[in-house]
Amino acid sequence: MRFSLLALFFCNFIFAQTQYPKDYFRPPLDIPMQLSGNFGELRPNHFHAGFDLKTNQREGLNVYAIADGYVSRIKISTFGNGKCIYITHSNGYTSVYGHLSTTVGSIQDYVKNAHYKEKAYEIEIFPKPNELPVTKGQLIALSGNTGSSEGPHLHFEIRDTKTEFVINPIFFGFDKNLKDTKKPTVSSVYVYPFENSTVNQSKQPLLLSVALQKDGTYLASKVKANGKIGFGIVAVDYDDVSFNKNGVFNVSTFFNGNQNYNYQFNTYSFDEMRYVNALVDYGKYKKSGQRVQKLFMKTPFALSIIKTDSLRGIIPVEPNLASTYRIEVSDYFGNLSSITIPIEYDTASPVIKEEPVTSKYFIKVNKDSNFEKDNMSAFFPAGTFYDDFNLNFDVKNNRIYIHDDTVPVHSNFTITIKDTLYPEALRDKLFIGRFSGNSASYNGTIRKGDVFTAKSKTLGQFGLVLDTIAPTIKIVKPIQDKWISDVKKIDFIINDSSSGIKSYNGYLNGNWILFEYENKTKKITHTFDDTMLAEGANDLKIEVIDNVGNSAIFETHFFRSQQK
Repeated sequence: MRFSLLALFFCNFIFAQTQYPKDYFRPPLDIPMQLSGNFGELRPNHFHAGFDLKTNQREGLNVYAIADGYVSRIKISTFGNGKCIYITHSNGYTSVYGHLSTTVGSIQDYVKNAHYKEKAYEIEIFPKPNELPVTKGQLIALSGNTGSSEGPHLHFEIRDTKTEFVINPIFFGFDKNLKDTKKPTVSSVYVYPFENSTVNQSKQPLLLSVALQKDGTYLASKVKANGKIGFGIVAVDYDDVSFNKNGVFNVSTFFNGNQNYNYQFNTYSFDEMRYVNALVDYGKYKKSGQRVQKLFMKTPFALSIIKTDSLRGIIPVEPNLASTYRIEVSDYFGNLSSITIPIEYDTASPVIKEEPVTSKYFIKVNKDSNFEKDNMSAFFPAGTFYDDFNLNFDVKNNRIYIHDDTVPVHSNFTITIKDTLYPEALRDKLFIGRFSGNSASYNGTIRKGDVFTAKSKTLGQFGLVLDTIAPTIKIVKPIQDKWISDVKKIDFIINDSSSGIKSYNGYLNGNWILFEYENKTKKITHTFDDTMLAEGANDLKIEVIDNVGNSAIFETHFFRSQQK
């Protein structure tokens, strides 16, 4: 009965897919569609939420509304998607366009008014349905490289309007704009021993050799093991036109012919994004940069795309039973790679021993944990981690050592430090930093008297950092006492070497003006508006404040004649 229910479960998952409209949307660009990133691709701390569309390695391409609707959200950020537009459509979906260089037309007028109303570059606004209607094919923006983009491209998403779940855009008919006849590539297969298990005389994970067979499938070397084991793969996909690595669409595994583990990148919520760190072998990724996708769950985690049996993909290797394990990796177009792994029970003594455990502390996933020493402590709420593990913890040389970044953290833990070194007059200039060598990155810090607290999602070394140095402001091309009637823009480089910049503001003749910030270059740029300039003499002032309140001011004086 158990097998029948399991088989029915997998059958329903595979064939009961939502039917999405195929011809409702047009492409957001008017050049041939090429992907530099696909839906579900494994990224640092998240799954990719849409398509990254190539823009011929340049900015300024026209971006169009993919269907009738209205602009329901505009977010301008120095990180993430940078300049981003959201359009709500009447069929229940919302389209998203990110890393834009600028919006255009009435949308740009709306955005500019919001900047000046809020006196801020970073804004998030929610227009009403009747304020910014758009039609299918309407020019809404120009492509760019803003936010956390690593090169010019358009980030494009489709979401369910009610739930805000992201949905694979391939389902909406965009498959006809892509050609893919290539099988996914599985470059590595790993086997993992659990608890007291041994695999091929090893207590540690091993790389298996794989050979191509005449029928186009692959056969891995035999696994000789006892106890419970699991498998992992390194897999990527290619299409016929993009020539870059993309994520795989579907991974299924079968134990003795019965499916026991599956995930397919159809749709998921933003709350699930960080589970990418549970799906991959995070420690190996941090040490080698290689993302091994685990085909098992030691401890259950709530990633909705994973469907599994009661053993969560873990394979029991039992006496007198020879078994077969098969991995199938496929793309949306049905191209499939298959690897068969023979498994045999074996009791040979291990040659490769387990890594020694040096820690005296132990974390259990489902329990709160608090560790204290001297004037420092770390508190981990239940659910902070994905698996139980041995934690290294210590306090020495005015730093708190909390393991290292080879163990993934799902949600915030709290660091508390009581200051015993600095006078009261300097405590407002202190923050809790995470150290890498002698440099420290800023963590948002709360102070109550001599006690400082901060939250983090990364393990490592932490300590109090004193920052009394003001930010720096440098004009790219000096204009002091010059006539600059033909100058369209003015640029400054702003920087803070310790706690980082919290805010910046520019003022022209005493009035706030918009400076756009590019985090990759640390440059702020103002585009002159003749309606805000005075005929003749003008005064410009820039003020920058860091995260502990140090401030810097730059002032200059220039002349301008109105253009005729």
